[in-house]
Amino acid sequence: MYYGGRLFRPVDTSDSSQTGTDTIFKYEQSGGMVTATYSGGNIRFGQIIGMVAEDGTLEMRYQHVDRGGALMTGYCTTTPEVLPGGKLRLHEKWRWTCGHRAKGRSILEEI
Repeated sequence: MYYGGRLFRPVDTSDSSQTGTDTIFKYEQSGGMVTATYSGGNIRFGQIIGMVAEDGTLEMRYQHVDRGGALMTGYCTTTPEVLPGGKLRLHEKWRWTCGHRAKGRSILEEI
């Protein structure tokens, strides 16, 4: 599974998420390391770093600054699904490591 150069946006997410359909994620990949930047909507700027397993799943850590100026952090496990036509849908299970420490799920689709 190769994530480099792909753009994603959330299509469904838990209430405790700060992302929405106007948040865009840009993924890059170097070997087994995956990075991403994201912004839009309630997110001023965010970064992700993670490792991709042989089955394509991702173990990631994320951090961002929201529009209110809060620095937020968390971790995420992502399972990819290949859609007809080859685009990816990402099924995420995540948890905040700051603030209320809520957990949730999100679905991102490649755009």
